[in-house]
Amino acid sequence: MKKQNALLTKLFTYTVFAGPVTLAFFTVIIIPFLYGLFLTFTNWDGVASNFAMVGFENYKTIFKDSGFIQSLKLTFKYVIFTVAITNAVSFSLAAILTSGTKGQNFFRAGFFTPNLIGGVALGYVWQFFFNNILTYMGKTIEIPTLQASFLSSPGQAFWALVMVAVWQYSGYMMIIYITGFLNVPKDVLEAASIDGAEGWTRVKHVIMPLIMPSFTISVFLTLQRTFMVYDVNLALTKGGPFKTTELISMYVYKKAFNERAYGIGQAQAVVLFIIVAIISITQVYLSKKKEVEA
Repeated sequence: MKKQNALLTKLFTYTVFAGPVTLAFFTVIIIPFLYGLFLTFTNWDGVASNFAMVGFENYKTIFKDSGFIQSLKLTFKYVIFTVAITNAVSFSLAAILTSGTKGQNFFRAGFFTPNLIGGVALGYVWQFFFNNILTYMGKTIEIPTLQASFLSSPGQAFWALVMVAVWQYSGYMMIIYITGFLNVPKDVLEAASIDGAEGWTRVKHVIMPLIMPSFTISVFLTLQRTFMVYDVNLALTKGGPFKTTELISMYVYKKAFNERAYGIGQAQAVVLFIIVAIISITQVYLSKKKEVEA
């Protein structure tokens, strides 16, 4: 009887305090995900009230779609460069802004600010910069490379996307690295200095292993954000010129809503989810293995 009462008490407590959150989680995340998974086996166009079951035909169509494969390759390229550059920049900023630099709190706030700007607004601001300010400077100073907008050239438009992403994410990742730097025990750094470890040697063999949790979190977040980017891609380049900057999220959106092939678009989204999940889990697992304790 006592066990039954204790169980009822725990159930009541859970229902009162965690019940609304659990209900919201299932309503907003789990149920839509399962319904979306179901739609991948249909030919629904996103509008009609009726649809038919097509089995795995949508998944077969995905891997025959050269546009999807090309967009996925472009996204991988974008992710590799953005993740690498963002984490290198944010780590460097964190190292500088934890070294006692004058006004470092002001600079921390300044570098973090771009992360607070919405993706669409950010894209339009940088579009204005590339199309007007940079070209004006190029014509004024007579630098041929800057006289034409970066967004009009397929190669330069890709790097413009990378540049904007690095500018947006670096400040946020910098805060994570700063937390890691501040948690490095001072006695460990003093011992390393006594042993003659200075400069890059100390950073590589002492500091970096101790802040590996910061690397784990930062790389995971940048992977997730860069794979799923849509708003900046839409506002900055709209996938142009000639679809050379059409990343996978934009391609999936157009397939589902512009072409009204919702079943195929949903199947593409599921495939993308699986790819991102595998890469993220692998990255976290490998990073965790490298973590050490002071």
